[in-house]
Amino acid sequence: EVQLQASGGGLVPPGGSLIVSCLASGFRVDEYSLGWFRQAPGKEREGVVCLNSAEEGSRYGPGMKARFTIERDNAKNMLYLRMNNLQVDDTAVYYCGAADSRYCSGLLEYDYWGQGTLVTVSS
Repeated sequence: EVQLQASGGGLVPPGGSLIVSCLASGFRVDEYSLGWFRQAPGKEREGVVCLNSAEEGSRYGPGMKARFTIERDNAKNMLYLRMNNLQVDDTAVYYCGAADSRYCSGLLEYDYWGQGTLVTVSS
């Protein structure tokens, strides 16, 4: 059974940094395209980044590449999102997603996703 469990969210001051993690089970992370998307209160889901399988490139949402970095640890079967210079508008529940495909179809095109982890940016 494919499962994704995001963790590491919390309260961060504006300008701060945070790393959220995603533990994958039921599949190998290097065989799926993986990514992160977020949903702020009262807003639609927004794609952050998607990483093709086998480290074959990634796609970022508008304005995301400058401050967000996706990383995959094949040995630990985990996915990470490094976030820098966080702003109040980055407050959202962050979800990790997986698609059973070699390449990302889109920033919100996932077959599986976890329960999300809340990131709150506030002073």
